[in-house]
Amino acid sequence: MKEFLSLGSVLSAASAIFIYAATIGTAGENVSPVYGVGLPEGYRDWRGITVAHEAGQNNDIRAVIGNDVAYEAFRAGTLPFPDEAIIVRLAYEFKSSPRNDAVFPAPQSYIAGNPTNVQISVKDSKKYADSDGWGYGQFENGIANQSIPLTKSCFACHQKLDRKNDFVFSHYSP
Repeated sequence: MKEFLSLGSVLSAASAIFIYAATIGTAGENVSPVYGVGLPEGYRDWRGITVAHEAGQNNDIRAVIGNDVAYEAFRAGTLPFPDEAIIVRLAYEFKSSPRNDAVFPAPQSYIAGNPTNVQISVKDSKKYADSDGWGYGQFENGIANQSIPLTKSCFACHQKLDRKNDFVFSHYSP
């Protein structure tokens, strides 16, 4: 039995390394400029961390999910985040729901509309040392946005946050 568990542990570790390596990509692949971040395999099955509504210019609703490393760090309050943590933000248009509102006495229901983008933050303190350990990517319709100014703006914005939160906007919502 011990041999089987040891093999399972090795396979789990190998799977985690494969998923992490697939996320950081190489030249010529569907990866972000500057950081080389790709869409992680199976990310849509990751666990939820929080949700948010951003008003103003974006006016979107967001689901924040993470791989097991990120999820456990959020839950435990581990800061800085450990290397291999990957945080994914799924953004959607913030839409009124006439269908749902028909049930209520007044318009009050809002839902996720069309997807706008997916943003990825990958923690690797060595590879991304110049951006305080984080690499970034933004994807529209599954394709990496190749705008260098946009990609550089990710770190510029996160850098405005308090360092004690490891430059992460989100918090865990139990």
